[in-house]
Amino acid sequence: MNHPPHFVLLRGLWREARHWGKFTDQLQQQFPAALISTPDIPGNGLRNHEISPDTIAAMTGALHQQINSTQPIRLIALSMGGMMAIDWMTRYPAEIEAAVLINTSARPLSPFYHRLRWTAYPHVLPLILHSAAQRESGILRLTSNRHQHDKKLLESWQQWQRQNPVTPASARNQFLAAMKFLVTTKPQQPLLVVASRADRLVDYRCSRKLAQTWGADYIEHESAGHDLPLDEPEWLAQNIRHWFDTAISELSSQ
Repeated sequence: MNHPPHFVLLRGLWREARHWGKFTDQLQQQFPAALISTPDIPGNGLRNHEISPDTIAAMTGALHQQINSTQPIRLIALSMGGMMAIDWMTRYPAEIEAAVLINTSARPLSPFYHRLRWTAYPHVLPLILHSAAQRESGILRLTSNRHQHDKKLLESWQQWQRQNPVTPASARNQFLAAMKFLVTTKPQQPLLVVASRADRLVDYRCSRKLAQTWGADYIEHESAGHDLPLDEPEWLAQNIRHWFDTAISELSSQ
């Protein structure tokens, strides 16, 4: 394989391309020749005028139509994005070269009270109906251990929601899709699972169980929150580069 890598980055609940923040630049520094795509699912970002499907399979189908790649793809996926990545790897295996799954979960590998920590339920469910400002404030508190009090970042997130608001219907459908997602097939591509041990939204044991069950490579960050690309973008990009260089060196290098 002589082509430069093509990374497709998949975000989670109610997030859009801009929420990748500094991580995209950090990844580009590690893979200077790479093409990096950050598509939005229906209901989020530039596709907020659409209503989100209520299944992961339908979200994956929308992304599959949106990404017309002439070469195998490397997926980097966070949270609900990891569910879409798993679905993509199993339904369209020839299209995916490898994947990195960050703080994700799936039935039946983990119980519901690990997939969404019981302490988070009172905070997450009301977000479906909250205003853009309230929703973004709540998400930042739940998902970041580094930037909970970053007013400038919060103002940016709230501005993005005013520009491209996620409707209550889309917010509800995304939550339902994530909770219903069921794994039935083990992906066959090289796989790195990354977890934040201090994740206050999804128990890190979901990622560990997934890696153990599938025999995937696994790394943990000790103190970052659920939004690991936000809290530790440089650490994450460097570890992804190290994994591609060492664990799957048979794949094309940039």
